[in-house]
Amino acid sequence: MAFRPTLYGTRHAVSAGHYLATAAGHAVLEAGGNAIDAGVAAGIVLGVVQSDIVNVAGVAPIILRTAAGQVETIAGLGHWPMAMPADLFMREHKGKMPPGVLRTVVPAAPDAWITALQRHGSMSFGEVAAAAIRHARDGFAMHPTMAKNLVQKFDSYARWPSTAAIYLPGGKAPAIGEKFVQTDLAAMLSYMVDEEAAAGGDRAAGLAAAHAAFYKGEIAAKIVAFQQDQGGFLSREDLANFRSRIEPAVTRMWRGHAISTCGPWCQGPALLEALLVAERIGLDGLAHNSAAYLHVIAEALKAALADREYHFGDPAMVDVPLDQLLSAAHVAARAEAFRADAACPDMPPPLIGNGTEIPAAMVEKPPEVEADTSYVCVVDRWGNAFSATPSDGSWNAPVVPGLGIVPSARGSQSRPDPAHPCGVAPGKRPRLTPNPALAVLADGGVMPFGTPGGDVQVQSMLQVLLNVLHFGMEVQDAIEAPRIATYAFPSSFAPFEYFPRKLAVESRIPAETRAALAGLGHEIQAWPDWAYAAGSVEAIRTDPATGLMAAGADPRRPAYAIAS
Repeated sequence: MAFRPTLYGTRHAVSAGHYLATAAGHAVLEAGGNAIDAGVAAGIVLGVVQSDIVNVAGVAPIILRTAAGQVETIAGLGHWPMAMPADLFMREHKGKMPPGVLRTVVPAAPDAWITALQRHGSMSFGEVAAAAIRHARDGFAMHPTMAKNLVQKFDSYARWPSTAAIYLPGGKAPAIGEKFVQTDLAAMLSYMVDEEAAAGGDRAAGLAAAHAAFYKGEIAAKIVAFQQDQGGFLSREDLANFRSRIEPAVTRMWRGHAISTCGPWCQGPALLEALLVAERIGLDGLAHNSAAYLHVIAEALKAALADREYHFGDPAMVDVPLDQLLSAAHVAARAEAFRADAACPDMPPPLIGNGTEIPAAMVEKPPEVEADTSYVCVVDRWGNAFSATPSDGSWNAPVVPGLGIVPSARGSQSRPDPAHPCGVAPGKRPRLTPNPALAVLADGGVMPFGTPGGDVQVQSMLQVLLNVLHFGMEVQDAIEAPRIATYAFPSSFAPFEYFPRKLAVESRIPAETRAALAGLGHEIQAWPDWAYAAGSVEAIRTDPATGLMAAGADPRRPAYAIAS
């Protein structure tokens, strides 16, 4: 029995990582906005009410499907400053990436949200940003997840006075239930709205003015002045010239369903490879969350995430052999290496090219969990579907005084060595963990889905996808079912830890199943019954036969859904 019910509606549905974001998206839908308007509204709210793990000036990768059937992605990921020396971290920091402004890439989220509105929305920036401004200006109740993160990262938040002034008022982390206000952030967003209103003319002119306010106006000037004062490389030109790439989705068919992700500048295509490898190994006849089934899932994920390590990077600057990786021949070769009686003891070797150097395995220290990222999905009455995974924390680089934002420190997901496929280079995008997905189902329905969770994202998304489409579960049941995660590949986060045999397992999976997995050679790391590290999957599934849409949200984090 699910902890929560699946929610059903006939007109629209929204599911997001915090209830205030969900409410904001639903209010926009009720006011006549479409799924893109609502998704943007909810996404900006997440940057306010979860500003420990989502930054208004962070990243916001988007995948959407219009009512006319067009699927596209808006990268929502910035690149390294053009003046950034590619060898800086190797030359001056011993191959490490220190916290602070040196991690900064061009902030992409404001551009991504406005680009989505320009291309497919119907409302103004002021209309969709209203809820975020209100929650920043008037405050919201500090919730347990954010309160815990602020305590755990206390020293990091205390490192910079501009950050501590907001997140550690009076020198302490806000308590659960305490009102948390972000006046500077409200003022910055209000300035963008004011510039939109002052532009006059039509909606397009207003959106362009809101965009210019951030990337060319006073906000840009303050960002760059502070960055340069702190020793960073971000320039006015980097901001003024930035636009998110509009790229086709990466799509593969599976049992009549078209599963789509963003490109290999994020880890999204690894979801597709893992799905195809698992199918090739064989899923039919395996009981849900049996040791045999979980072993297949773990080994398929190891193969796909090994290929992520060997090959994924910004395809605008790196030759990513994606068609080969997702080809029937490569999938078959990965599946042929599967052993039903034993876990792969190391990261699977590269089958295309020479791969990259693999770090030494770590056997004692458990995998660290980076506390950042949220998610939102929306489907409207017209058939538009929206899926976005906004991210970037506020603890590993300083807040810009007077703005209340941390320009995207997502450079932390590049490798310091420029020779790596996702290594540092001027104008290059890091390899992003956030990766929204969207499925167009064989019955004509649609299912946007995604999650936070760093390297666990595609793992949780794969398990929920199979729970729905292979095992036939209702959406909420599929989300709540216990999960596993492998760490048999270098982490996307410094120091890029690698645990080739580690398999984390939520403790609701029976002890005998965990013992059987251990007998296959997996080193079991016991997760709690409901693990924060297992992510927070949100999903909406539409059913053309009934005219209903089913929405679910993950109780592992403060996520909620509304359908009506």
